[in-house]
Amino acid sequence: MSQHLIMKQMRAFSSLPRHGVQPGDLYLARTPMILQTILGSCVGVTFWCCRLGIGALCHGVLPKSPPGTGPIEGFRYVDFSIRYLAGQFDALGAARQELKIKLFGGADVLTVCDARIGKPTIGAQNAEVALDVLAKEGLVIQASDLGGNRGRTIHFDIQSGEVLVHRLECISRLEVSAPTGVGKSADMESN
Repeated sequence: MSQHLIMKQMRAFSSLPRHGVQPGDLYLARTPMILQTILGSCVGVTFWCCRLGIGALCHGVLPKSPPGTGPIEGFRYVDFSIRYLAGQFDALGAARQELKIKLFGGADVLTVCDARIGKPTIGAQNAEVALDVLAKEGLVIQASDLGGNRGRTIHFDIQSGEVLVHRLECISRLEVSAPTGVGKSADMESN
């Protein structure tokens, strides 16, 4: 994509109102706007229906909701959020086959012991649950950017259905040493 086209898209995005979707939340928009969020191990799923001019973004933090979970508390779970938004679009008259679904996140942004012993990380679990629930709900994924070790910001244009993704820089662990004389006991300094 040319630099000129990217700048044109960014100007179009900047003219619309914005709504930030926080971790463990979702938002369904019925007017043109940009829905945006920052994802690490969390999973963000966008739903868009061109015919109705509506779109939604959920930001799931954990993979599976406990039995009996209801709205608000349930929005923090990937499975619950996807099913909830699918139901909302059904109620608004959108057919499942006309929904454009895009999926992002599920990164392993922190070093965890589980990954070293073969247990899936939370990012991998979130991505796996999202893929499974979307398939069971009959929702076809148009695009995705999952996994890796870098977080992402996403900007979802409800008017066009486009999603701009920006991968964040990977921060490596730095060795930090204390300045001379700091953090040492008097006994250590005399040796």
